[in-house]
Amino acid sequence: MNKLFKDIRHSDVDAVRAAISKNIAVVNEVYTAKAPKKDIGQSPLQVAIKCGEFEIIELLLENGADPDFMENPELVPPHSVCMSVLHDAIIGVFSSLCYEQYISSEKYVNLIEVLLKKGANPNRKTSSKVLPIGRLREMVLVLRKHNVLTSDMTPEKLRLILEDLGPTFVKLGQILSLKPGFLPADYAIELTKLQTQAKPLDFSIIKDCLEKEYNKKIEDVFLDIDDHALGSASIAQVHKATLKTGEKIVIKVQRPGIYEVMAKDIVLLKRAVSILQVFKTSSSILDFNAILDEMWNITKQEMDFMMEAEHIDEFKRLNSEDIFVDCPTVKHELTTARVLVMEYIDGHRIDEISKLKAQGYNVEELGIHLGKNYVKQIIEDGYFHADPHPGNIWIKNGKIIWLDLGMMGRLSSKERDALKKAVYALVQHDTYEMKNAILTLGTVQGKLNHIQLYEDIDNLMNRYSNANFQTLKLSELAHDIITVARRHKLSINPGLSMFARGVVTIESVLKICCPNVNFIDIFASYMRADFKRNFSWKEEFTKFKRDSYLMLQKSMHIPEQLSDILKMTMSGQTKVNLDLTGSEEPLRRLDKMINKLIIGIICSALLLGSSIICTTNMTPQIMEIPILGVLGYLVAVFLSIRLMINIFKEK
Repeated sequence: MNKLFKDIRHSDVDAVRAAISKNIAVVNEVYTAKAPKKDIGQSPLQVAIKCGEFEIIELLLENGADPDFMENPELVPPHSVCMSVLHDAIIGVFSSLCYEQYISSEKYVNLIEVLLKKGANPNRKTSSKVLPIGRLREMVLVLRKHNVLTSDMTPEKLRLILEDLGPTFVKLGQILSLKPGFLPADYAIELTKLQTQAKPLDFSIIKDCLEKEYNKKIEDVFLDIDDHALGSASIAQVHKATLKTGEKIVIKVQRPGIYEVMAKDIVLLKRAVSILQVFKTSSSILDFNAILDEMWNITKQEMDFMMEAEHIDEFKRLNSEDIFVDCPTVKHELTTARVLVMEYIDGHRIDEISKLKAQGYNVEELGIHLGKNYVKQIIEDGYFHADPHPGNIWIKNGKIIWLDLGMMGRLSSKERDALKKAVYALVQHDTYEMKNAILTLGTVQGKLNHIQLYEDIDNLMNRYSNANFQTLKLSELAHDIITVARRHKLSINPGLSMFARGVVTIESVLKICCPNVNFIDIFASYMRADFKRNFSWKEEFTKFKRDSYLMLQKSMHIPEQLSDILKMTMSGQTKVNLDLTGSEEPLRRLDKMINKLIIGIICSALLLGSSIICTTNMTPQIMEIPILGVLGYLVAVFLSIRLMINIFKEK
């Protein structure tokens, strides 16, 4: 059953030709086997397209393969999306471009033209829940506009292509720019510039949206609305208006149908993921499905204006005591899932330096307040603006006003502590603490290679060997930590990726607006203050006593455990495999290592024991300290010095 499909996947052109000559009807048979599931319900032509078998594609079309075939919804697995042959051909264009397979891309484009000539319907819906194929044709036109098939791809060209493809691809580009190791550095930097400006909608459309949301005439809700848009983005459009009370407000109106368009784009992109295997091995492909899920979750948050209203309220509450920071007040009685009404901010963007100076503002002071507030958002609140570009930071009445709080990042107290530990570990070159911080920030998805992880962290440490709080670049550190985590299959909270992007953006804002203000200096000062604020000698001593007691308690069981091991060894219940080469030399080294270990254990035991003795009233005493405890400390110090001398002699 379905042998033809197996021949197609094995690139066996002769076998396919023989099957057709034997029974020409096979060119339009439907795959019905149980595996692979992704082929169930498809035609030989679709499978050949997915596999990039262009010779077989030509052979099938010459022998009557249906150019307009579409999977039967009753045959495919549950929740699968049914698409036409033409869909798969267009998706092949994008899939091949992902890995710069320009020859394959050109072949797919030529195939699309052949399919259209042979009768493929470009206006046909693939299923009731999927978009018309016209959307895919739009995408191909964008690719041709930018000449991607005949010229090299550049970072700027990729950004322009994504902007022309629409909001879904803009969001995808923004997410990919945060994924270390996937894109070259110059591409990742360029994609951070992606903007969501869009051509303004006609006011009649905006008016219609408002009346549908409120179920009444807009004259009954607002005194007047400015038909000229204050701003127009890919998801929403903003207009200035006046309430019946005379209060000036702004109305953020979601573009009609934007949710459906982006949802359909996601379906197309997920379909394309399956075709990527043609060009790369599975081990080398980034988990696109995870990226698409992350992007879609973020986008759905931005499109839910009720959620954005909650974000604004929470941000206002957390920053209520900061006299230099504020955000607009939401008019909840007029806010819906698709319409957000807020107070009007009549001020200036933070990058309008000449206007701010003309009004008497000290731009450098504003920059310092901005940096301090953003560090507070990250370290203290764990709730920060994820897109702090100049357009979202305004100045009014001496206050920094944060706008567009649709995309907010969150870091738990555990993650914030881990981030602080990572910074301290880096400055102190503490590999062990850095490893603990990375493991805290990520979730282990498979078997962890601890030795390789230590090596990668050591390499990271070496790159920052001369780092201190003043020279450390926080954005680079976050990027490198994410890279190490990804290499070891540690899933990272999206909040950390948002943090990395936010820090990069805020650093660039400060560099433009007030170059004399150093964000790292502000961060370092906050870290030092935070350390002093939260450090307690009493707590540290209590922790030391608790740890000492636990270590002493565990050490008491060592003789018993060693005895058990010896008994098991004597009875043949244990087996130790040592692969020693070079005979005497490895044994001598092993002997020295064991001796050093024993001395270290003795020193630790003496220190712990002496510490416990010093807390008692044991006599005799010197200066109210038990002599036995003092002797224990002295012996421990002597052995430690001797051990250190031996170690340095061997280097």
